[in-house]
Amino acid sequence: MVAKMLNHNMMMMMIVGLIWELTIGIFSRGERTEFEAASDHECGSVDSSHYCVKGDNWGYSKINPKRVSMDLWNLTSRKLIESFPLDPIKENYVRQVRGCIFSAVQPEPFKSAIKLVAVSKEVVEDLLDLDMSVTETEEFIQFVSGARILPGSVPLTHRYGGHQFGVWVGQLGDGRAHLLGAYTNRHGTRWELQLKGSGKTPYSRDGDGRAVLRSSVREFLCSEALNYLGIPTSRAVSLVVSNDDVKRDQFYNGSVENEKGAIVLRVAKSWFRFGSLEILAHSGETELLRKLVDFIIKQHFPLINATNSNRYLEFFSQVVIDTSNLIAHWMSVGFAHGVCNTDNFSVLSVTLDYGPFGFMDFYDPNFVPNTSDDEGRYKIGNQVNVGRYNLNKLMKALNPLLDLKQQLLAEQILKGYPGLYQTKFMELFKAKLGLFGYNNNDEYLITYLLKLMEDTRADFTMTFRQLSEITKQQLAAHSISEDHWALQDVARHTNFSHWVNLYLSRLNRNIVDSDEARRTRMESANPRYILRNWMAESAIKKTAGNDFSEVHLLQKILRHPFSKQTEAEEARYSSRPPPWARELRISCSS
Repeated sequence: MVAKMLNHNMMMMMIVGLIWELTIGIFSRGERTEFEAASDHECGSVDSSHYCVKGDNWGYSKINPKRVSMDLWNLTSRKLIESFPLDPIKENYVRQVRGCIFSAVQPEPFKSAIKLVAVSKEVVEDLLDLDMSVTETEEFIQFVSGARILPGSVPLTHRYGGHQFGVWVGQLGDGRAHLLGAYTNRHGTRWELQLKGSGKTPYSRDGDGRAVLRSSVREFLCSEALNYLGIPTSRAVSLVVSNDDVKRDQFYNGSVENEKGAIVLRVAKSWFRFGSLEILAHSGETELLRKLVDFIIKQHFPLINATNSNRYLEFFSQVVIDTSNLIAHWMSVGFAHGVCNTDNFSVLSVTLDYGPFGFMDFYDPNFVPNTSDDEGRYKIGNQVNVGRYNLNKLMKALNPLLDLKQQLLAEQILKGYPGLYQTKFMELFKAKLGLFGYNNNDEYLITYLLKLMEDTRADFTMTFRQLSEITKQQLAAHSISEDHWALQDVARHTNFSHWVNLYLSRLNRNIVDSDEARRTRMESANPRYILRNWMAESAIKKTAGNDFSEVHLLQKILRHPFSKQTEAEEARYSSRPPPWARELRISCSS
């Protein structure tokens, strides 16, 4: 899991110098905010109704800044439609699409009754400016299930390709997702709203365009959970379920069963991914590729000069940095994405497309959350290497926009990826161990502990958490209580005493640091609660009887993963995982 310490000091100096050379002068320019961008428009126009903050355009009371009705709450698809050519074929049937970024396709509502079973209060109120009372209306339920299209919305499905399990598979695209439009909130932040599980599109291939309840519950909970762990991610607005039958062969063994269909409304600042660029490069659509990358830079990378001849290099270097940071964050909480294909990697480096993900229980660098991944390509210990592989494919997709010198520079930028990842990894794991400053032996100390955990099959999350809770005096005396069950597991190792001595010696080098301050600091870096597979599975099983109580409990607990909570302790969410958890299998079928 831990990359070997590379002899990369000189390389890092070269890469830092290169990136500085490419971006010099950019940071002296002021960042142009979305509110400033909005000033280019006339207030009151269709596209600017969300941008203008003067007068009564927002329709809020001075007491409550959130809308209590959806009457004046509109989305817009205008920016995307005006920026790119649309698929000229209007009929909705599966086909190879060329010459466009999006196809205009209406969602396919469920035929049976629908039920709203979960809502993220924070997303509704803080991101979308809606009062929670709105979620109780029929209008809202119809909207989040795809049955009602709001004024200004032109539902779009996105064309992209990708490398899946190391193989270029050509066109993929939104096979069961519809982009409803964008909303810019009172803070000036633009969010794109997308339904997942909302019906067939030109990109559905052999799929039915639906998502089942079990996978939708997992996506709803995990996207919110990662957010509260401080990890960049798409967010979930709502989860609706229907009685429509969706047929799935969950483990691809010929056992097809009827499952309940569900739709998640999710939001992100952009849904463009590496595969968005790849499909255009592979199809030879260079001018459309240029238009797309220029759009992404202008909309989402304001520190890059959109007229600079090196803008594509600057864009690539930032994606390299952000991707390395994202994967290091995943590793710091033991999260394995499960399907790290290029079509699932965001150009904004946020976590997208929650399929067969998993958080490790006991520490194992070979942990594979996806039973469909027979070769273990996406095991947790290989995520950093897969990140580099995907970035290499992104670089190749950008090559048509680069001259020969720039292509060579892009290769040099990519060579800096291991060092960037290692730097962020060390920063995060040093925080997990409460270490200040720099010491030559810090990587050895971290690697040593992980090896002890691997040998003893100690729980990843709770080992670090319990190191946050135990005092230095207790640790030195090996006075480890039954409450600290994960530490007891590690302490069985014959080399544990040696590691403790090294660790305490290193902690003593922290300047002006009390043990209480150390424990408080570590608790803020080490969650007590994560969305373990067994917890999600327990909640999913209850939904078969229309009992969503554990979904709601998990949603509540995972909002505060670093704080000890009575309800969570009663549910044994920080206890040793039950034996049946070892038998759980999660596949790509969803």
